Amino acid sequence: MESVRESDNDSLGEMESSVTDPDSEFEAQFESRRQRKRPVPVPSLVPPKRSRRHVPAPPTSSPGPSRGTPGQASPPGPARSGKQAHQGIRAEDIYEAIRSGKSATVTIVDEWIDSYKQDREAGLLVLVNFITQCCGCKGVVTREMFDKMQNAEIISTLTKEFKEESAHYPLNSPGPQWKRFQTGLCQLVRVLVVSCQNSLLYDDYLFNSLLALLTGLSDSQVRAFRHTSTLLAMKLVSAVVEVGVLVSTQLQTCRRRYEAERSKTPQDRATQKLEELQAVIQELVEHREEVTSLINATVRGVFVHRYRDRVPDIRAVCIQELGLWLRSDPENFLNDGYLKYLGWTLYDKQGVVRLQCVRALQALYQERDFLGRLEFFTSRFKERMLTMVFDKEPDVAVEVVNLLLVIQQLNTVVSSEKQSEVISPRVVFFNVLIIFFLQSECHDHGAYLVDSLWGVAGVELRDWETMTSLLLQECEQAQGLSYQEEGALLELMLCTIRQAAQATPPVGRVQGKRVLNMKDKKMQIQDKRRISSHFIPLLPQLLAKYSADVDKVSLLLQVPLYFDLETYSSARRLEKYLDLLLIQVCSIVEKHSDDGVLDACARLASTLCSDTYTFSTRADRTFSQLLDLLAECFNSYCAEVLQGTADEDDVYSASIALKRIAAFSSARDLKGCELFEPCIQLLKSGVESTILEKELMVPALKCVSFQLMWDKVTVLSSTPTKAEVLRLKKALRSFCNVSQRCLTSDQAEIRDQAFVMLCDLLLVYSASSVRSQPTLQALALPPSNPLRSEMAAFLVDYIFTDPQDDPSDEDEEEEEKGKMAALQHKRNLLAGYCKLVIYGVLDLSAATDVFKHYYKYYKDFGDIIKETLSKSRQISPVQSAKTVCLCLQQLFLEVVSTGSSREELSGIRDLAKKLALSFGIDLLRIRKPLVSLHTDGIRFAFRASEEERAQTPNLAFLEILSEFSFKLIRQDRTQLAAFLKAECPTAALHWPPVRMYQRSLEGGSLARPRVEQQEEVLEEGVMADMSRSLPSHTITSMAKRRKTNQQDSPSSTNKGAWLDSSSIHSNLSMPVLTSTVVGGLGGTRPTATASEEEEGSVRSAPPSEDEFSSGLSLIEEDRVESEEEPEIEDFDSSSEPDSGYTLPSTRHTSVGVLEDLFD
Repeated sequence: MESVRESDNDSLGEMESSVTDPDSEFEAQFESRRQRKRPVPVPSLVPPKRSRRHVPAPPTSSPGPSRGTPGQASPPGPARSGKQAHQGIRAEDIYEAIRSGKSATVTIVDEWIDSYKQDREAGLLVLVNFITQCCGCKGVVTREMFDKMQNAEIISTLTKEFKEESAHYPLNSPGPQWKRFQTGLCQLVRVLVVSCQNSLLYDDYLFNSLLALLTGLSDSQVRAFRHTSTLLAMKLVSAVVEVGVLVSTQLQTCRRRYEAERSKTPQDRATQKLEELQAVIQELVEHREEVTSLINATVRGVFVHRYRDRVPDIRAVCIQELGLWLRSDPENFLNDGYLKYLGWTLYDKQGVVRLQCVRALQALYQERDFLGRLEFFTSRFKERMLTMVFDKEPDVAVEVVNLLLVIQQLNTVVSSEKQSEVISPRVVFFNVLIIFFLQSECHDHGAYLVDSLWGVAGVELRDWETMTSLLLQECEQAQGLSYQEEGALLELMLCTIRQAAQATPPVGRVQGKRVLNMKDKKMQIQDKRRISSHFIPLLPQLLAKYSADVDKVSLLLQVPLYFDLETYSSARRLEKYLDLLLIQVCSIVEKHSDDGVLDACARLASTLCSDTYTFSTRADRTFSQLLDLLAECFNSYCAEVLQGTADEDDVYSASIALKRIAAFSSARDLKGCELFEPCIQLLKSGVESTILEKELMVPALKCVSFQLMWDKVTVLSSTPTKAEVLRLKKALRSFCNVSQRCLTSDQAEIRDQAFVMLCDLLLVYSASSVRSQPTLQALALPPSNPLRSEMAAFLVDYIFTDPQDDPSDEDEEEEEKGKMAALQHKRNLLAGYCKLVIYGVLDLSAATDVFKHYYKYYKDFGDIIKETLSKSRQISPVQSAKTVCLCLQQLFLEVVSTGSSREELSGIRDLAKKLALSFGIDLLRIRKPLVSLHTDGIRFAFRASEEERAQTPNLAFLEILSEFSFKLIRQDRTQLAAFLKAECPTAALHWPPVRMYQRSLEGGSLARPRVEQQEEVLEEGVMADMSRSLPSHTITSMAKRRKTNQQDSPSSTNKGAWLDSSSIHSNLSMPVLTSTVVGGLGGTRPTATASEEEEGSVRSAPPSEDEFSSGLSLIEEDRVESEEEPEIEDFDSSSEPDSGYTLPSTRHTSVGVLEDLFD
């Protein structure tokens, strides 16, 4: 087989370089049949046939060759007049009928058959010209050419007359009309064969001549001839194969009747009936031989050459029809001689050919009777089919997966020779799925793999019984899984449970929110009950087996979140499994110190302790006892730790106990444990002694901050006394002071945790959160100026920094994962700070420290900064524009203070271009904000220095300001030009920056068509991406802090009313906290009171929390900004040559990722 394939591939390049003689294939086959005696008439036992028109045999002395079999003379006859020649149907009539689709195919074929019976040469000539027209050829085969020329000569003449006006011909022309034409053409061939199956199919002239012509055309160098003739030949063979199957069936029936009649005794035997049956059998045998001869000749003359044609469409047609032959006549075709073509085509370079091949195999493997014949093919090409799962064409990969599932369902995957027992098909399915999941290295995308198979293998993926049986088996057993396979199966099992319980696809799979119909809801309820009834008894066993494994136990702890937890209370026998589950969770908490495991335990504890369940009291008591033990352990070592007399073992024990307590502090109110004072003392001691143990400081920060949040919930749900309010206010101030000092820590874990907790506490205790209750207004916690400066400096020092290369000998893959994790952590921190700006805790002017880095760090944080820009405009469009101007002014002053250069100014202009594009294209809506921006910018540019009043050092800022001019309408351009002349000294009117800004105001107008405006915006965006990025900063952290706090910035010198005012009161509802680990799925977290929710629902101007969190991706924002921007440019990664690794594009960030950041 391999040698045949190599020889076929070697001749692939010579395919179109030669034209073979099409008649040579048929000469030897039909020469001997020409003198064959006419078959006897079929008796009435066979269905009636068309009456065969007997044509007198031509004389042997005729000089001209025939159009039928080579060497056969054409019959003599008088020349036909033009009137007589056009009495029957014409080729143009057939072509027009097929092209328009308005005539019935059967009617067309019957009319042509009648014409053919009157004059077979003229009828065949009509069919030849029809085929020529279908090829798109303008030439016509005349009667003289038809009588005197061989097929090769006719094809050569047509090739010379083929005037190819374009690359399109009927079969490859675009449009639905030509697709219908191809369908009608194929139907015409089939109807023709069916209509002739009892008469003209065996006249040794029509189909022999027709296939001879098609064979010659299929070897033509003209693609239109080759494609059309191959399609017609393959469709004709498919129809003839069906006729052959029918003839074989009739032959078997007649033979059975003949044998039954002959087996009778001589007295009962009907001799005449035997003779009639014998005659019928003889004729059917001859018919089968003729049909087989036609098929074999066409396969050798057309298929074996064209299945490897250079044109993919021709190869696809051959493989598609081969699949039909294999399925229609398996006795003659379903063997290795024909299956090899499918195997070879699996390696085709074109996806459309591979797709037809895989679909043909799907149809074969669906027939259970074909399994024995396909056994050798499966073993030979199994590896290829498995590797095609990773095909670059998605359609092919999906069909291959479906093919493998069909094979698995029929149990054609043979077990290993070492296994003595038969494995169930479901076990085989999961083994194949696990191997694919591991080899494809898509461990982070198990949910998408499950979702892609949910429609075709939903029953198998819901087989949780088989999954748990595999997991509970030991590795030493015959069917046991390895360590890595167990982890993969656990992850896939959790994904299937989530998909079934939630009945929603993963994030980003579908646009918008999916609405479940009644059928889906019913299926969801049934699946949830099945999950609960199956996993409730087995989950304690699984937790006990994998309790020591961090990754596996973290996955198993998420399973109860998808239970119908009322099932525990439905039967008394199930209560013991709840006790076993609580015991296992407590045991896991005592064993592990990993954050992921502890967070999973805290989430599960919060769900089980919810008041909505009748067993919540039992769960609450169990976890309270666990936390009391942990608090007692911590308190026993706390005194020695504070005094500094504790050894390393004592510090370790105290830190582990506190870490476990901190994990539960977000899920439960731990005020009864009385840990606030010890933790705050621990924090103060660590800050004052400058010896910060991160193992103690980080959990202490969590415990104190979450306790303050729980206290807020308590005072909102009750009527606190004045003393309690003052005590809480004092605790707040104390914690903020400690956290502020932690922001300058040398240990990243401590300062990052302090920053996160500060962002959350400032939100929880913001002025808007207590505005509705006068008694609690004393608890409002506005950030002090030093704290604002520290938080802004934190952004500059630790978030907007380039990643540093690790000098250690780490694996490149591990290093990249570390960089990705670090980037995700930075995004969380930045999102927390941006929420403070959006929700009115910080002034909009504080956003300048974020907007400064919009261009340079667009690849890493572009979606977050862009969302902050959008939300700030919703709060106050004018002040948002002023903030953008202030951001550029601060950058300009930094450049001027260090010695300005054209390269640095060019970087600020690039930032200005990108910020200008964020305003949108609705020029009337952004009119007022843009005028305010330009006005502030002009005043800043002509502001004299304090040393010399006559100098204007900020004049070059007009070049930066000119990047926003293209957004102005004509009236505003005129007013700003007048304002510029009023502010500008007379001597400075001819200076280059002023002239440049004036030109930017003079160019363009509102009267231009909208398309031109969009083109300008798009052009500006492309220019922004093509510009050089900002130069890398070499300033130290302390220098950057001085820039943040410098007094000569516009925020201190330009004392406008909008800067002198206090924090802008944002009416957005309270977001979910960055540090909260318990969310959704029955979790309990601090929530606003009913009065606050009612008040928030009345405010209609700003968006709600859900609108804010759901609109945080750039994809979702594009829907909103369809009225603002024609297109948002993508970040060009080539503009950052220093970046040594690839990060996810913020242009296509999914909704779920940004929801995790902001909410």
